[in-house]
Amino acid sequence: MSSTADHERQALDAVELSVDGPTERMDVRDLGPPKPLKNTLERLVELDDDTVLVQVNDRAPQHLYPKLDDRGYEYETVAVDDAVVTVIR
Repeated sequence: MSSTADHERQALDAVELSVDGPTERMDVRDLGPPKPLKNTLERLVELDDDTVLVQVNDRAPQHLYPKLDDRGYEYETVAVDDAVVTVIR
């Protein structure tokens, strides 16, 4: 099994995202619904505008996307190894 840091690197490479600032990673694979959604939205509010959040999940966070759109975030989701990684900026 790959580490969360490996997932972050692979996801950033896959979406060709150039990150000059800090990244924050969140592994929500072990959380049951609705905790991944809730925890991700709460964490985004706490982050500085230049910080990229990398969420590692076991599936695409379909219910998160409309919430991110409503709040003006950009995001991309890629499948890497045994996880689905969403990069939110």
